Amino acid sequence: MNTNYCDLATTDYGNVLPREQFFNFAIRALGPKISNISGPAFTVQLASGDNLMLHSAIYEAPEGSIVVVDGVDCDYAVAGGNVCAVAKERGIKGFIIDGVIRDLGEIIAMDFPVYAKGVFPVPGKKNQYFELGKTIVCGGVTVNSGDIIVADIEGIVCIPKYDADDIYSQANEKCRFESEQSLSQWQKNHQKKISQALIDAKLL
Repeated sequence: MNTNYCDLATTDYGNVLPREQFFNFAIRALGPKISNISGPAFTVQLASGDNLMLHSAIYEAPEGSIVVVDGVDCDYAVAGGNVCAVAKERGIKGFIIDGVIRDLGEIIAMDFPVYAKGVFPVPGKKNQYFELGKTIVCGGVTVNSGDIIVADIEGIVCIPKYDADDIYSQANEKCRFESEQSLSQWQKNHQKKISQALIDAKLL
């Protein structure tokens, strides 16, 4: 199944996936333009104050992947303009970073999608080694390399790789069903649902 997971919004996946698959809202698209991206995760673990493995990952991540980074904290920038330029040139679709970056003006100008917690001008060191592609926790979500990442204006979701096509089908079916309803139909069903929920809540 050749699926473009970006055909659906993260809100569509929110209808069929549990809360723990969605990144903390503090990780957001940086810059005025929101670039929707989707693709397989390539995971990167960093140490506090050290960005060595992200700088390594831009040469190791497969074309079409999204680099997902546990930056540990926000004390130092883990990437800048040149790192993003090389990543873009190598066909990496974007970065999802639980941490901060720098050179935001350059990154916006090159139109490279970066979702992170913010910007900070001082870079980290390059001393600490971790194996790339291992399971990490980013934005409160457990991410494995190959899991499908979808990021848009509404947020970021991690779709487990072994169930990705099935989850897409479920989300797409629900989205199609809802899109075929008129607002009056939706309101009628919604009002009935809320009325029943109020009755049930009063009985608790």
